[in-house]
Amino acid sequence: MHPNDPRLRSFIEVDPASDFPIQNLPYGVFLTPHQPDLRVGVAIGDQVLDLAALEARDMISFESACEVFAQPSLNTFMALGPKVWALTRARLSELLRHDNPELRDNAELRTRALVPQALAQLHLPLRISGFTDFYSSKEHATNIGSMFRDRTNPLLPNWLHIPIGYNGRASTVVVSGTPIRRPRGQLKLPTAELPTFGPCNRLDFELEMGVVIGQASTIGEMLSERQAEEMIFGFTLLNDWSARDIQQWEYVPLGPFQSKAFGTSISPWIVTREALEPFRVHGPKQHPTPLPYLQQAQSNNYDLQLAVDLRTPKMSKPATICRTNFKYMYWSSVQQLVHHASSGCAMNVGDLLGSGTISGPDKSERGSLLELSWNGMVPLALTGDEHRTFLEDGDSLSITGWCQGDGYRVGFGEVEGTIFPAVTLTD
Repeated sequence: MHPNDPRLRSFIEVDPASDFPIQNLPYGVFLTPHQPDLRVGVAIGDQVLDLAALEARDMISFESACEVFAQPSLNTFMALGPKVWALTRARLSELLRHDNPELRDNAELRTRALVPQALAQLHLPLRISGFTDFYSSKEHATNIGSMFRDRTNPLLPNWLHIPIGYNGRASTVVVSGTPIRRPRGQLKLPTAELPTFGPCNRLDFELEMGVVIGQASTIGEMLSERQAEEMIFGFTLLNDWSARDIQQWEYVPLGPFQSKAFGTSISPWIVTREALEPFRVHGPKQHPTPLPYLQQAQSNNYDLQLAVDLRTPKMSKPATICRTNFKYMYWSSVQQLVHHASSGCAMNVGDLLGSGTISGPDKSERGSLLELSWNGMVPLALTGDEHRTFLEDGDSLSITGWCQGDGYRVGFGEVEGTIFPAVTLTD
């Protein structure tokens, strides 16, 4: 059977509501108290399958002189290319099948290779070479343009012709659960003559998907649609935290800088492009027709449901403040990558692309507090008497995402971050 076949079952019991059935097998990097060396694993139900342990027993083999999975990142494995990715996923699916005795009936190896997720400490899954963030949701761009420019003509002239993006900071991409320190920066109130320096007052989240690049491209060369697709290893949940008041003062004329450089959170599991294949859909109709190098011959969007939960220090449980879908993105991940390389920019193994904020047509589908509170003018009602316009210290925000299959779901786990107070010069 193909690893995506909905009839597949694992010998490991998996709840139908789990993000991690045998049809998923996302990759991550973990350690345990008893084995503190970082290594690669895949999630299956509530377990982590230790791929370094399988590789050491020749249950998985590569034509490589070095160990592939006894590594602190996925980069070595990703560099082996799409054919190896597919063969490895097929082998893992085979080993985990309910009717395959190789691992199922080897009690000693199962004890060594299967780790309860509750005991695994998950780490950043890749060594990130570079980070680029895009601005590719038409609904999001329309909302922002309506707020700050012209309600009747909210999109800038270039937006329908080109995937807009900027180069971010790979150094501050962190794994889910890492606290986010409130940033500091230059702030200027509209009524003030001069700026001041201090903690951000309008801290926001941005609901995004991260695109993980698993193959390099050559400087000076362009990519076709097919080449770009094959370079994408997989996807992860991404929250590009944003300091809106710092951004408002600094972004002219070169765009965001310090307002986006302080932190970007990603989920610890990378779901492969192959696992998402059954959920491909066409994106919105693009008008005007893109220039030839950006035109698509196939469906490159995904029917991927997303939700954002916010929990304040006073709340006993989180409140869902947004539900939307990755399928709404006007510019697909493939188009973003094609455009990124179109100038001759070389892409590296481990590059990370942010999809840009994902918003849908309804108010409940807006992927940032800037939109949900309409720039602070319409406070978002939470439980009890609490409201939010922007994030406050102690607030915890988590993003989840999944594709719904026939009797199973391919999910991403979550990406969570809690806001800690800013550090001042006197601390």
